[in-house]
Amino acid sequence: MITRRDLLRGVAGAVGLIGLPPEHVSGEPPPETTTLRIADARGGICIAPQWVAADLFAGEGFTSVQYLLKDTFADRLQALATGEAHMAVTFVSSLISRIDAGDPIVLLAGSHVGCFELFGTERVRAIRDLKGKTVAISAVGAPDHLFLSVILLQVGLDPRRDVNWVESPPVEAVRLLAESKIDAVLYFPPVPQELRSRRIGRVILNSTTDRPWSQYFCCVVAAHREFVRKHPVAAKRVVRAITKAADVCALEPERAARFLVDKGYTERYDYTIQALREVPYAKWREYDPEDTVRFYSLRLHEAGFIKSSPQKILAQGTNWRFLKELKKELKS
Repeated sequence: MITRRDLLRGVAGAVGLIGLPPEHVSGEPPPETTTLRIADARGGICIAPQWVAADLFAGEGFTSVQYLLKDTFADRLQALATGEAHMAVTFVSSLISRIDAGDPIVLLAGSHVGCFELFGTERVRAIRDLKGKTVAISAVGAPDHLFLSVILLQVGLDPRRDVNWVESPPVEAVRLLAESKIDAVLYFPPVPQELRSRRIGRVILNSTTDRPWSQYFCCVVAAHREFVRKHPVAAKRVVRAITKAADVCALEPERAARFLVDKGYTERYDYTIQALREVPYAKWREYDPEDTVRFYSLRLHEAGFIKSSPQKILAQGTNWRFLKELKKELKS
């Protein structure tokens, strides 16, 4: 079980957010580079740790931290794959698909469990009811599309033939669902919070609480492979900052939410604080990200979305060394 003492150890070093001094890492050399570039996106609250870690990055020795804002999710992954960005926190299945395609991406740690919620109209009471229905997604191959495809396969539906996919931005998807012009939408915070607040649709699935999805990470910390190879100390320090930031979100969701709103990462404090309270950020200490990669790789392989076996994905696209070291350090 995660204790308050464990979380307090995790947030040590969050200078600007909660006023604690930086934690000295005894015997560890400085980062090989003081520049860090993070593939960024707007619209989702669940990746809050990469933003909350801003002050922690400074405490880890990074003097230039650049958030590279990208228009689409595909652009964000491309920035990571080419090395334009060093790191990103994003959906595990999408990263697996890029690793399968040969991109030099390596997964380093879990970030958080859950965040996706599936909402449907009165015509949809269960996942199987989506057969023949219309579902809004942000884009084909995007996290919501891949995740719901895996869910459909779990209940015996073919995502390529049994569902009508419609690409739509979140604001438009909310309107279409409210007018019953689509049957369902799957999205991450703050869209579920808005739908519940406005009483639009009904929750069909919540990946934060519903098994098996709640047993695995949704998003993970990923890096460009060459960045990790050339700068292992820097890579470890990035992972440490992001995991500590996850603890901040778990322990101090009110302050983290205010930070996100004040910095312009999101607009609504009420939706943000609700999301941060619901997403179990502290699970990075308990859950094994390797289980997550194995689970989603197998599902994606069975669905024909990737060609590689789970064993190949794990061998080519993961490095848990830093995470294992940090779990020991943050308990000492």
